[in-house]
Amino acid sequence: MNASQAQQGIVLFAHGSRDPLWRLPIEAVAKQIQALSPQTQVMCAFLELTTPDLPTCVKTLSDSGLSHIAVVPMFLGIGKHAREDLPELMKQLEADYPHIEFDLRRAIGEEPSLTLAMAQIALKSIDL
Repeated sequence: MNASQAQQGIVLFAHGSRDPLWRLPIEAVAKQIQALSPQTQVMCAFLELTTPDLPTCVKTLSDSGLSHIAVVPMFLGIGKHAREDLPELMKQLEADYPHIEFDLRRAIGEEPSLTLAMAQIALKSIDL
């Protein structure tokens, strides 16, 4: 592991829910990231109704010495949370942590590879 890999992290940012089981798919993605890239620090953060929130995750990662954090919105649709709430949170985090380079990724639902994967899963239900 080189020094730059050790200083990078990923936050998977999702909406949140009162249902404690709702978070399991997001946590499964985090576990998959760790399996694929053990040197990458990864955390799950939630906008509401579930902890931890994004500022808490960023503080944890900052305290561990990270200098680069990618924030991956785990939203299929691009609604108010992705368009308005998250950019506002990011502005505050950038002000609070000027020593960290933030990379706000596009929402996961905008990724062509995810669209393809969902289409392939849907097609499994019929004989072609």
